[in-house]
This record gives sequence, C-alpha cells and structure tokens, in this order.
Amino acid sequence: MEFDPLDELDRRLVHALQLDGRAPLKFIAEVLGVSDQTVARRYRRLRGSGAMRVLGLPDARRFGHIEWLVRVRCTPDTAAGVAGALARRDDTSWVSLTAGGTEIVCLTRAPHRAEGASLLLQKLPRTPRVVDISAHYILHTFFGGPTGWHGKTHALTDEQAELLRPRLPEPPPRSARVEMREGDAELLAALASDGRAGYAELALATGWSESTARRRLEHLREMRALFFDVEIDATLLGYEADIMLWLTVPPAELVGVAEELSHHPEVVFTAATSGQSNLVAFLVCRDIDAFYDYLSTRIGALRTVSHVESAPVLQSVKRAGRLVPVRSSPFPSR
Repeated sequence: MEFDPLDELDRRLVHALQLDGRAPLKFIAEVLGVSDQTVARRYRRLRGSGAMRVLGLPDARRFGHIEWLVRVRCTPDTAAGVAGALARRDDTSWVSLTAGGTEIVCLTRAPHRAEGASLLLQKLPRTPRVVDISAHYILHTFFGGPTGWHGKTHALTDEQAELLRPRLPEPPPRSARVEMREGDAELLAALASDGRAGYAELALATGWSESTARRRLEHLREMRALFFDVEIDATLLGYEADIMLWLTVPPAELVGVAEELSHHPEVVFTAATSGQSNLVAFLVCRDIDAFYDYLSTRIGALRTVSHVESAPVLQSVKRAGRLVPVRSSPFPSR
C-alpha cells in the first residue's frame, strides 16, 4: 500500500506518540500549538490509512518469558509459504524474509523453555524443504522495545519532547517479574491491536471494570512490563532499506560494541544472543548507498568486530503480532 509523504505536522504528531503512545490528543495539540480538531483529524487519517498505529506491547522478560531469534533457510520456491505459516502462529511476534528470499528470520517467545523448543525442535524440521534452522537465544537487549526508535523523526523541539515524555516512577530492578493474572492476556491482545484503546474497550475485552482496567494498565506500565510504541512504514520517514546485522565480538568487548551501536541513528534494535554471531542489530538506512557508507565507515571503525553478516529485509510478513501487506523490496535492481 502506498501512503502520502508525511508533512511537518504529521512528523511532530508521530514523534509525540513515539514518546507517549497514550498521551491525550488534546494535550499533544496544546504542546504543538495547534487545535484539538487538527491533531484528531491528522491522527484519524494516519491510523485509518494504515500508515501508522500505536501499539501496547509486553516486555517478555518482565513476565518471565524467553525469546528466540530463529533463522530458517528454505528452498526458494517454499520460503514464502513457510514464512506465512510462521506468521500465523500465535507464538511468533514478527517474521521477515531476508537475503535472497530463501531465509526467514522470526522472533518467538514462550513462558517456558520446553514450550519455546516446540517450534524449534518439533514443528519446523517436519516442514518440507526446510534446509537449515539456527536458533539464537536473546540474552540481553541493549536497545529496542521501550527504549527503541524514539525521536528518529527529530520533529519536536527539546522543550516539546520533555513535556510529552510520560512521568513514570524509576524502573524496578531488571530481575523484577510480573505475574500474569486472569484477564492480562486479553488486555495485552487488545492493546497490541490498538495501544490507544479506551478503558471502556479494555473493560469489555477483559471482563473487568473500567477502573480495574486503568489500574492494571498503569501498574504494568510502571513495572515496565508494558510499553507503547508506534508502528509506521519507515519509507514515510525517508528510510528505504531495512537490514539485519549479525556480528561476532569477543565477549570482553560485547557491551562496549553494543552500546556504541545503540547510539548510531540508523540502529533500531541491538541485542546480545547465543551462538557464534553473538550480537544482532536491526537498522534502517535512507537507501542501499547509505547502508554501504554505514557498513564501511561506522561498522568498519569497530576494530573488535571480527565478523559481520548483513541480511537485507526483503519483506516483513508479520510485525508486532500482526500480518502485514506485501511491500516491494527496498533494493531495486540497477
């Protein structure tokens, strides 16, 4: 689907929602210095066209869940079908076709190792024409999720951004866990569909009262078990190329390299993983030429990186738990 480019007000609205996905539109309008009706109309247009949506997403670690990045190599004629089958599974949150259209990378999560292993050890090997499977346990996320690609539009002033940042208490220790309670699954499902769903809608989805839905949402957010993000087609912000990087770094240098990557404006996600390639990064670039410059200069300057594998994302089949329409490749033939 093609969307109209974002103008300056659209970009400021997107930036505001990246900072706080549940900020009242009236307050956003006040900070931006425009009318309530204008902001509401812009938001409805962006969301209604499918160009943007606000998501409420769980932090898997806070619920004691584990996450795996799974790489599946298939024969060329079956990759799309396998990707579609993976995307329809409830335990995958995103699925992408990479490289030459023969590799699929997906993120799967499960409350227990045994349940996570069912995808890796039982389901996929029985799929015809799966050539190879490798699984990488996500050990630590340095950048992404609730600390992800916020502010990349650079549309707001520092003063506006400070006003719009949510006022949350200090985060609990990383080891703090949140127990799932009855109704949480329905709450999270509703917020994954629409992060700005009203409390009446959330009450209907969970069977709780509106006040209970509000208190539970606020508690999960304060515990950092729930965060809000904006899903937007990166091309609307001027980024045409999505790439995954798999890097091999000496363990003693892992934190330093990961933190350096996390400060690069191109990077949207950085995590330490199990396996020979012990660091993965997702990035977006203006185009393939910009990616070449990034690879040869920014990555090339990281002397402790001993191996780099890049995998352009040809198609996002599923993002944030939702199937997405087919999008043309950002790497046109020349």
